[in-house]
Amino acid sequence: MASSNKSKSSKIFVWIILLLLMVGLAGFGIGGFGGTIRTIGSVGKTDITVVEYQRALQQELTRASQARGAQISFPEALQIGLDQRVRSRLVALAALDEEARLMGLSVGDDEVARELQQVPQFRGIDGSFDREAYEFTLSQNGLRTDEFEESLREGAARAILQQAVTGGLTANPGYGRAVYGFLEEKRSFRWAPLDPALLVTGNATPTEAQLQAYYDENGDDFLTPEIRKISYAWLSPDMLLDTIDVDEDELRRLYDGRIAEFIQPERRLVERLGFETMEAALAAKAQIEAGETSFDDLVTGRGLTLDDVDLGEVAAADLDTAVAEVVFALGEPGVSAPVETSIGPALFRINAVLEANEITFEQARPELLTETTTDRARRVILDQIEGIDDLLAGGATLEELGTETEMQFGTLDYSAELAEGDESLAAYDEARAEILQATVEDFPEVRELSDGGIFALRLDEVIDPAVPSLDEIRDEVTAAWDATETQRRLSELGDSLQTQMKDGTAMEALGLTAQAEIDRTRNDFVEGAPVSLLEQVFRLDASGTALVEDGTTVVLVELTNISPANLDSEEAQTFLAALDDQASQGMAVDVFELFGQALQQRHGITLDQTAINAIHQQFQ
Repeated sequence: MASSNKSKSSKIFVWIILLLLMVGLAGFGIGGFGGTIRTIGSVGKTDITVVEYQRALQQELTRASQARGAQISFPEALQIGLDQRVRSRLVALAALDEEARLMGLSVGDDEVARELQQVPQFRGIDGSFDREAYEFTLSQNGLRTDEFEESLREGAARAILQQAVTGGLTANPGYGRAVYGFLEEKRSFRWAPLDPALLVTGNATPTEAQLQAYYDENGDDFLTPEIRKISYAWLSPDMLLDTIDVDEDELRRLYDGRIAEFIQPERRLVERLGFETMEAALAAKAQIEAGETSFDDLVTGRGLTLDDVDLGEVAAADLDTAVAEVVFALGEPGVSAPVETSIGPALFRINAVLEANEITFEQARPELLTETTTDRARRVILDQIEGIDDLLAGGATLEELGTETEMQFGTLDYSAELAEGDESLAAYDEARAEILQATVEDFPEVRELSDGGIFALRLDEVIDPAVPSLDEIRDEVTAAWDATETQRRLSELGDSLQTQMKDGTAMEALGLTAQAEIDRTRNDFVEGAPVSLLEQVFRLDASGTALVEDGTTVVLVELTNISPANLDSEEAQTFLAALDDQASQGMAVDVFELFGQALQQRHGITLDQTAINAIHQQFQ
């Protein structure tokens, strides 16, 4: 069993190493050091090489840039501590290597060979290890086989060390049972909202003193937003569509040039699994038909994924004649008979049949016309930008642009409450950003919009947020006071009704219309009820009642049943197994991290800042 766990752990290191090598390498060299600097530091007698640090930095830069969706410069990387994270990781690995060295931990060539055979990129079409694919992959990434195999050997030694430290850690079974019991406990209850109609009388008319007091206490509720008064001139492609003529022959040429988009032959979504011999392919097909295996099982049994065998969307013309005849003979999804291909026997699985599709010129014409006129309108607008810039630079006002050019002049009182769907200039992200950063001292400049339009704006005035006087918003304050008073009275009524329920009076006898909820969990949603309703329900003891308020609604609730989680169910056992495994892994990670920190303190860390700075200089 220990050997099996060791093997699984070592595979993790294989993938870590591969990811570092495949993603991290980007043609980054170490020239410029003149061969005089080989390492950036060490843990004990285990060196951290310049090449390792360069690769790790490049890999981390790539990963961070992908996560952001934009390239991160190296100065930015230094600001966010990316280099420190890389060095910390390399120091941790070096500490493990040093401990393994001192303990004499290593693996033989047979183990390294087994690890190589687990890497899909090193396999041939038949799923077995391919020496040529192995050497080619390493060559493409600037690696020698001895260098890569040594890295595997080191990773395997680390895995042995990790297994020795964390192999016996398991979570307390009571932890998972407590979590599952909490999440899957179910409760049944009845609840009834208190309708204002239950109040015997309506609210009294508030006195002036009551309104003033409410206004003084809740003034911020009536705060007006900042208003930015804007004047603008803008021109969008839609404004020019009626002025643009498109020749019918041009539309026809556009249609003919994109004919593959409008006329598509019958297609299939196909996957291909190759076999070493036709006999093996026939046997696999027979097993599928007998229900003894599936196409998915055959793929995973090779150590492959469905992405590895996916051919995507293909037409008959995309395939060899013999393959096309077999694949397109199937009129519905399924697995084909074995067929000889240019790379050997194979089974093809058809996942979907896509019928031929033809859109005539007449059907496509409206879309083509809109695209053509809109594109031409954008180009017309672009041609006008320089002239409009010159007019602004010469002192032309936005109002004058509205009369002397095709731009339209308008004004806008902009606030955060203005809907983004507004059909004015404020509907554009670019315009809203410009409005928010504009100052009254700015001169209008032409800016571009996402749809190809342009605009220029002027901030005329900023009206700061303020609380209007009571006289200005008397009706609003009165309505808010009335709603608050209704809520207060319903809460008082709820207290009285709850007392009667505790004494045994049913909801219906109190004039309430109850809604029953059966076997609700903590994570359920009860439509129409306050958000905190379920939270309050799960705090109740058996047959308890509660009054739940959320500021606008008052609800009475009565607990009718508690159903403990079934810890013996199949679902529970699956959950507990997964949670116990997750908890055990979390413990292992924490313990191994502490172990690594102890190793670093024991063996000592040395870093060469000169070498580190020299590498950083190459990234600038």
